[in-house]
Amino acid sequence: MNAVMDIGNTRGKVAFFEKNRLLAVHEFLDETLATQILQAGGPIHIIVSNVSNQFRGPLPVEVKGQYLALTPELPIPLRLNYETPQTLGADRIAAACGAAARFPGENCLVIDLGTCINYELVTSDRVYRGGAISPGVQMRFLAMHQQTARLPLAEPIPKAALIGQSTITCLQSGVLNGVVAELTGMIARYEMQCSGKLHVILCGGDAQLFENQLKPPIFVAPNLVLEGLNSILEHNVAT
Repeated sequence: MNAVMDIGNTRGKVAFFEKNRLLAVHEFLDETLATQILQAGGPIHIIVSNVSNQFRGPLPVEVKGQYLALTPELPIPLRLNYETPQTLGADRIAAACGAAARFPGENCLVIDLGTCINYELVTSDRVYRGGAISPGVQMRFLAMHQQTARLPLAEPIPKAALIGQSTITCLQSGVLNGVVAELTGMIARYEMQCSGKLHVILCGGDAQLFENQLKPPIFVAPNLVLEGLNSILEHNVAT
């Protein structure tokens, strides 16, 4: 059994896989709980993606197989066409690998709607081509509040009216409808870069805000990063 751990800035997830089959996902807030989850699961192999400063090294968990950290040096099941692979975020490359595992030999665009909006393009020849990064939903609301004297801090809603009729609803319209326009335009431009069909996969905490506002077919995969980490682990265990 495999365990994959995705450690973010505020919380983390542990998932257990049997080969490529997802068995369970657990969330944790601290190292103690993460260790308890791993010990209870008894995995043979573990891979960790860590973008947090709270976890400094391997957790005190005994494994029979490999304990891997996702670093730029770790082999992955994709070829990178990226000028600075050492700066490529672990979550970005894991999401790209997850897309390639779901749609092998096909063009994929991953849109991760988290703190930032990350775009990752994987082409049918299993090459990661790079992508784009733009401000996320909460970041946009916060920037308008902090960078002005009087604009309040608004919150996202599932579907904002196009024409706002109060300051709050105008802020919501600008951010949420603006993101829809960005996503629609970016998807169209990435389609022009590919020969053949392009699969678009949404993940991240804000994906549910937009999944019904984009032209189908759009795939929503909340566990895509975890699936990608598992594919990287399987790639290294098999080699």
